[in-house]
Amino acid sequence: MSEASSRWFESLARLLAQENIILSAAEMHGMLTGLVASSAPSKDRDWVVVLSDLANEGEKFSPKMMHELESLHTYTVEGLSCPDLSFQLVLPSDDETLEDRVTALAEWAQCFLVGFGIHQQNLAKASDDLKEAIQDMAEIARLSSDVLNSQEDERAFYEVSEYVRVTAIMCFNELSKIQAPIVPGSPTVH
Repeated sequence: MSEASSRWFESLARLLAQENIILSAAEMHGMLTGLVASSAPSKDRDWVVVLSDLANEGEKFSPKMMHELESLHTYTVEGLSCPDLSFQLVLPSDDETLEDRVTALAEWAQCFLVGFGIHQQNLAKASDDLKEAIQDMAEIARLSSDVLNSQEDERAFYEVSEYVRVTAIMCFNELSKIQAPIVPGSPTVH
């Protein structure tokens, strides 16, 4: 993992805990990335409405959390759109246990699919490669954290996390030209 990605993870994890939001930093970034990568950027901040509905029970985020999420959104969009493929997943640092990193990767993939599914319920327009990658992402979301911590397991983790990273970039490159459906004003029903 990159140092910037690890710093994002630590900062976001602290703020989520302070705000009593039950998502992990990996889940929040995965969901945000799924929203961003699945459709054309909107001129409005529709992603905020969807993210607050999914992650904060429809409640507005605090100003401090909004600032953090807007910065994370910018970081994510810039990474996904960068021609040198610099996008990074927000996951724990390599200093954390392999078990924790595998758990975070599975959470990231699962929430990416949630965010992705908001805009892309039908992959009819997607390429066959993208359809296959999304199916693979669903399998990755079910990864077990029962690992041995061997060099082989570390290598496998790196390969899978790299595949997830490239899949997110591929989704963005292929689908960011498709306009997102209009988000209703108050999607939460209590």
